[in-house]
Amino acid sequence: MKMAEAAQRLYEQKRVTITSKRQFTIPQKFYTELGFDREAVCLIQNGALIIKPVRHAPDSEFAEHILADLIAEGFSGDSLLAEFKIRQAKVRPAVEAMLKQAKDAAHGEGEYATYEEIFGTEE
Repeated sequence: MKMAEAAQRLYEQKRVTITSKRQFTIPQKFYTELGFDREAVCLIQNGALIIKPVRHAPDSEFAEHILADLIAEGFSGDSLLAEFKIRQAKVRPAVEAMLKQAKDAAHGEGEYATYEEIFGTEE
C-alpha cells in the first residue's frame, strides 16, 4: 500500500446523524472492518470521542483453574460444561467486588487487611 493510500485509510471519516436519544449508527464499513459485535468502549482522548469494539479476551487463566477444579471434583461431559458456565459467570462479579473493596480501602472507607495479615510475616 502506498503512503498516500495508508494515510487516507488512517483518517477515513464519515458524518453520522445523532438522534434526540444521543444514538447514531456506526457505518457498515467501519463496523465490519473494525470487528464490532454487541459492545463498544467509548473514551475521550485529546478532545475526541473514540469508540472501539470490545475485544473479549478469553479468561484462560481463570478458565484453566475452573476446569481443573471441576475435573478434580469429578465433573465430565455435559455436567462439566454446565457447571463450568455457572462458575465462569461468577468470575467477573467477584473481580468487580474485589476492585470496589480495593477502591474503598484506598479512600479510607471500608475494611482492609495488610500484607502481613493475609500472608503472615517472612519469619
